Amino acid sequence: MLVKIYGSAIFGVSAQTITIEVNVDTGGVGYHLVGLPDNAIKESSYRISAALKNIGFKIPGKKITINMAPADLRKEGSAYDLSIALGILAASEQIKAEEISKYIIMGELSLDGGLLPIKGVLPIAIKAKEEGFKGIILPKLNIREAAIVSDLEVYGIDNIKEVVDFFNEGIPLERTTIDIRKEFQEKVHHFPNDFSEVKGQETAKRAMEVAAAGGHNIILIGPPGSGKTMLAKRVPTILPPLTLIEALETTKIHSVAGKIGTETSLMTVRPFRSPHHTISDVALVGGGSYPQPGEISLAHNGVLFLDEMPEFKRTVLEVMRQPLEDREVTISRAKFTVNYPASFMLVASMNPSPSGFFPDDPNNTSSQFEMQRYMNKLSGPLLDRIDIHIEVQKVEFEQLADKRKGEQSDEIRRRVLIARELQSNRYKDSDIHYNAQMGPRDIEKFCELDEASQTLIKTAMEKLNLSARAYDRILKVSRTIADLEQAETLNAAHISEAIQYRSLDREFWNV
Repeated sequence: MLVKIYGSAIFGVSAQTITIEVNVDTGGVGYHLVGLPDNAIKESSYRISAALKNIGFKIPGKKITINMAPADLRKEGSAYDLSIALGILAASEQIKAEEISKYIIMGELSLDGGLLPIKGVLPIAIKAKEEGFKGIILPKLNIREAAIVSDLEVYGIDNIKEVVDFFNEGIPLERTTIDIRKEFQEKVHHFPNDFSEVKGQETAKRAMEVAAAGGHNIILIGPPGSGKTMLAKRVPTILPPLTLIEALETTKIHSVAGKIGTETSLMTVRPFRSPHHTISDVALVGGGSYPQPGEISLAHNGVLFLDEMPEFKRTVLEVMRQPLEDREVTISRAKFTVNYPASFMLVASMNPSPSGFFPDDPNNTSSQFEMQRYMNKLSGPLLDRIDIHIEVQKVEFEQLADKRKGEQSDEIRRRVLIARELQSNRYKDSDIHYNAQMGPRDIEKFCELDEASQTLIKTAMEKLNLSARAYDRILKVSRTIADLEQAETLNAAHISEAIQYRSLDREFWNV
């Protein structure tokens, strides 16, 4: 008897339905699995055999052929255990199978018949709804993630016996539903940190506000203990809250990477990723033999924080150059190409010198050669892609001892939201959403300079020897500063402040 059962494969951040055809033939004995399965799927026969035996069933001693179609697409992982097991039971007529083709069925089996969680549940559920399946049957630990998708029956099971009884005897499974909008609204403003906890550093806070308002990349330069990491961790608290569409997009990427917790259904706050400086190129941008999203994709719609940026390998930093411009990563292999979104705000930090002090500090013991070598770890093209460079000075005792609370994240976020709303209206007829995404045409259109501003920026360009890209960055940041003031046109004050945010272009650093 031939039975068709349906599973799903992850391809990039999307899913593709897989048809699992199981044929049980009396003419011989054997177990044949075809359709480009990987080793984890090939080993499934041992898990399935033990699981079925422990719930009172067995793999029949006949010729079993299992085809996973489309046959030219490689299938990976142990998530097909449940599908294959039910297909064998239905094809050998040990259970009824009239309704089995109406569901996407996925799950990894343990030897006692229990179900273990799988990756990529959200894109699988979205695809199941798109293709008109009645429902989806998954391990119970994955159901909250799948229940995000409305108008799809989502059933979570602890043991294969439950789904066998569902198809064989009509014993109902418990359906899971989630009011996704209610849950989203309840958690969208929950943050463990707040800007009011940062003592002093008013200039750095202002730079952070400008960066958040325009979606600009920023690097913090300061001695150890000056609060660089503390400031960076609070950036998500002043960014505009995720929209529901952004939340679904972000959750989908984390689902594919297996980063969604069992108690989490939808990611409601912007991600904050802080990889260690020993990270590899592939772990940062994504890829591998079986491509997976990297840290920059996991930071999509959020913040990527690179602490002590010069300590990262040069090759790791250089592979970020293209994603910073294009806001997506393309992983190419001989037989396929995968695209991962990577629209993130880069926040980086670094010490001013190998010794940790600014070049003009009496405590600085680094020689000019050591300083040069340290600064050369960051290439010019990479620094050009960072709009704001800000120096973070050491916090004085008086500021640390001050009991007064600083400005709260909510107050800063309100100003950021007003600036972002101005940008949304300005760019409503284009593909961009905020100032950092402006191209040359947009800069020419929306960043017109008066005579005083032109003179000021010309002087800065000549004295600091700025590149054309740095010129564009200054204009973009100026536009954001003007938006925070709700000013329609740029003036010399906006340009002057933006130039101050190009610290690493100054002669002071060109040792």
